[in-house]
Amino acid sequence: MPLTKHVNPDHLIRESKDKKTHSHRFLNAASVNTLSHPYGARYGTDALPKFHIPSKGTSAETAYQLIHDELSTDGHPTLNLASFVQTWMPEPANKLMMENMSKNLIDQDEYPATQLIHTRCVSILADLWHAPSTKQAIGTATTGSSEAIQLGGLAMKRIWQEHRKAAGKSIHEPGPNIVMGANAQVALEKFARYFEVECRLVPVSVESKYRLDPKKAMEYVDENTIGVYVILGSTYTGHYEPVKEMADFLDEYERQTGHSVPIHVDGASGAFVAPFAQPKLLWDFKIPRVVSINTSGHKFGLAYVGVGWVVWRSKEYLPKDLIFELHYLGSVEYSFSLNFSRPAAPIIAQYFNFLHLGFEGFRAVALDGLKNARILSRALERTGWYTVLSDIHRPKSDSTLDEESPETYTDGLPVVAFRFSDSFQEQHPEIEQRWIQTLLRAKGWIVPNYELPPNLETVQILRVVVRETCTQEASFCLCMI
Repeated sequence: MPLTKHVNPDHLIRESKDKKTHSHRFLNAASVNTLSHPYGARYGTDALPKFHIPSKGTSAETAYQLIHDELSTDGHPTLNLASFVQTWMPEPANKLMMENMSKNLIDQDEYPATQLIHTRCVSILADLWHAPSTKQAIGTATTGSSEAIQLGGLAMKRIWQEHRKAAGKSIHEPGPNIVMGANAQVALEKFARYFEVECRLVPVSVESKYRLDPKKAMEYVDENTIGVYVILGSTYTGHYEPVKEMADFLDEYERQTGHSVPIHVDGASGAFVAPFAQPKLLWDFKIPRVVSINTSGHKFGLAYVGVGWVVWRSKEYLPKDLIFELHYLGSVEYSFSLNFSRPAAPIIAQYFNFLHLGFEGFRAVALDGLKNARILSRALERTGWYTVLSDIHRPKSDSTLDEESPETYTDGLPVVAFRFSDSFQEQHPEIEQRWIQTLLRAKGWIVPNYELPPNLETVQILRVVVRETCTQEASFCLCMI
């Protein structure tokens, strides 16, 4: 257990300070703050304010230096293999973001060119995800996938309510529910809790590859199901959930019952991987039952943190009463997001990536990530110490195919999920897997060790997200450690 659980450092420092006896006749409380100090001004010997604003400020340079140095104890973003969030962009993108850091996206009348770029990004994504008509598709930027998921779920709930009212049925008894795998990221469960929708979690298993089992999911679907969240890239193991198979089951359910249950695809990561690396995979608006898709621009969209996207296949799937008409910012504007103000810079960074990388650039990044993830997966398995739970390094069939092609292998994210092998645990029962996380952290690497979803919570895994900055050399370093 960390010492900080037993020791209060602030209290220790406060009690250990020199006790004041008298003031120097040439100094007083007012002048001490204006003296020239070589480092940190008065905060070289005084505690940094933690619970109240200081009565007097300090120079911008000093404030910068103090905060800069305090943040130096954070983990290094390049060595953070726990996060899906992008940590690098080229210097021109950094420059572009700094130039637009002060712009607020909601001020559409004041920043029309910025709003035009926002609209272009929505259109590009609608086209990338095969919306029937990019002119009819509608969408918006969000602060990330969490907000986008709330909006997608909220639209499905409102449409369900409209259908229930039209049929003369209650929207309160027994109330709406939404179906998702127990491996769902917390943002999906947040929607259910925050917007009063029963969350029906479908247990996952080894046989279902630690993800949603569409056949089992149908046991949780009824006339009050507003929709099914299908995840294109589980945060646990990187597996894609079978969108087409889920849609086929729901098609049959509608034929038998007359109840239409839509699908929202949580493509937080996969919606920026599958179109480029696995273009033959059926998961997007090509499937009529998919009504909305979200993604994180700051994950495999390769922009800095702060941008997500949600797109509906057509305007009919975004109820009009979720769209607000604004008249007080200089013109008539429309808003259908949970946030009002939001920074424009991450949206501009997203558009930069579309222009800079193009389809081939995004494909190259996705293929490199999958290739490095395959190398790391095989290397870990060949040690004999680990069992890899993710499958992106496993061929779809036994036939000899192009080993360089991602279509040879099981579809998924460039994620490596692994655990101690059974043989290693038998030989070394005294070694705990969570120690690997601690040992890696001592070297600067951040690799999480955590339990699988309910039903499999006795199994702990380590997980590496192979982002653009995780090179083959990084895989070598991990194996050496």
